[in-house]
Formats: sequence, structure tokens, C-alpha cells
Amino acid sequence: MNALINFYEQAVKALQQYIEPLVLLAARLWVANVFWKSGYLKVTTWDSTLYLFKEEYQVPLIPWELAAYLATAAELVLPIFFVLGLLTRPVAIGLFMVNMVAVISYPVLWKGGFYDHQLWGALILMNIMWGAGKISVDHLLTRKNNRLDKF
Repeated sequence: MNALINFYEQAVKALQQYIEPLVLLAARLWVANVFWKSGYLKVTTWDSTLYLFKEEYQVPLIPWELAAYLATAAELVLPIFFVLGLLTRPVAIGLFMVNMVAVISYPVLWKGGFYDHQLWGALILMNIMWGAGKISVDHLLTRKNNRLDKF
């Protein structure tokens, strides 16, 4: 029995050391790609973006035009930080909020695209809970200066 427990502990340790950083990086790359493409599309079709925010999306609490600018900026800036693993947790919270507002403000998503938003939310939550892992700028900075270990 001790041999089985020892094997299990070694397997978990190996997964945490070698696989976990790759999974967290893959999650960041996947989510960043989705949000970056969305932001790029908004910028390259700005008239359509403004129309959608005015007529289709129902963003709560802020004017539609401000929502268009904020969403576009968030979708272009936050993915860069997310890929790098820089300030990962705050950036992930920002992306999670953008994802959540998209679902709330565009009810049409509930029919076909809600699954995608759930997946992205889960991948983002992984990085909120565990940070970016060893393959990140956060990790490099933390090793040099322990004051950033919470990011």
C-alpha cells in the first residue's frame, strides 16, 4: 500500500511540476486569442461595432458608446498581458468581467454561443485561482521579488 501511495504522490508532483504550467499557458493562449480576435474585429469594423452596441447589445449601467470603447480596449489590451502572464489575476478578472457582460448584454448568445462563453470563463477562472504558473512573467518577477507573488 505504501508503494501505491508513494507512486501516487510522485505522479501528482510530476503533473504539478511539468503539466500544470503548460495547461495554464494553453488556457491563457486560448482565451487571449478569442478576445484579441474579437477586439480586432471591432476595430476593423468600427461602424458596425457602434451600431451593435447602440442597437443590439444591452450593456447595463453605462452608455452604449462608452461600452463600445471600453470593450474594444479591454479585448485588445488585456490579452497581451494574459499571454505574457503579467499581472495575471487582475487581468483575468478583467477578462472574466468582459465575458460576463457579453453574456448579460447580448441575450442571443444564450441560444448558440453560451457554451463558448462558459468554456472561456472556466479557463479564465483557472488563472484566477492558480495564477499563471511557471511559464509567465509573474513567475519570473516573483522569483526575483516576492512582493508580486499575489499577482
